[in-house]
Amino acid sequence: MASAIVMGVFLLLVIVTIFLGVRVVPQGSKQVVQRLGKYHRTLGPGLNVLIPYVDSIAYKVTTKDIVLDIPSQEVITKDNAVIIANAVAYINIVSPEKAVYGVENYTLAIQNLVQTSLRSILGELDLDQALSSRDQIKSKLKAAISDDISDWGITLKTVEIQDINPSDTMQQAMEEQAAAERQRRATVTRAEGEKSAAILEADGRLEASKRDGQAQVVLAQASQAAIQKVASAIEDKELPVMYLLGEKYVEAIRTLSSSDNAKTLLIPADLPAAVKGILNIRQS
Repeated sequence: MASAIVMGVFLLLVIVTIFLGVRVVPQGSKQVVQRLGKYHRTLGPGLNVLIPYVDSIAYKVTTKDIVLDIPSQEVITKDNAVIIANAVAYINIVSPEKAVYGVENYTLAIQNLVQTSLRSILGELDLDQALSSRDQIKSKLKAAISDDISDWGITLKTVEIQDINPSDTMQQAMEEQAAAERQRRATVTRAEGEKSAAILEADGRLEASKRDGQAQVVLAQASQAAIQKVASAIEDKELPVMYLLGEKYVEAIRTLSSSDNAKTLLIPADLPAAVKGILNIRQS
């Protein structure tokens, strides 16, 4: 009976020993082996043999690309504008032993490194540049952190800027500024329109005045020519003037009589004598 118990314990010890000495690593991961508390080697995918009770698996690390979400943070730009920015980083662990022994928590370290570098890059840009230069920010950010994380055996595949947005207070200020700018442009446009209309109206009055002046000159020249012709025909100094005055008088009375507002019609009491005087007809 005792021998059977010993045999069973021995078989159990053999099974445990074999289990501890044989390690199957799945595809897409690596395992870091420590021998007596010190780094020994890194196991790749497949069947691996260890020394039982001496070697132990200390860390299990994935070799797949890891997606790190970089939390949103407030950043002050060069022109003192407050914006909210976040990003996402894609990394790959190429040297698991460096990743686990080089830094306490490589995921947290990379997140903090990306946040710090992003704040530094955005702080050198104006608000408009920060909102429109994502490719430039991405390139600078990748170059800033690639060398640092390579010391940890990690490769940065890419980093993408997810969102860069003004803060709520900044967005409200921008909307108010845009509304004020639109109002200013509308006021300027309206003022320019009124100015153009006033200039055109003044130009029209000036042109009309010039035309009226030219018309008066033409009429004066015509009257002068008429007086000269009448004077040369009658050969008298006073009669031509009397003739023209009588002509104007008759024309004025005719206009007055044809007006819609005319209530009375004035007729000279001595119209025949006036006409005869104008025509130089002497009474017998």
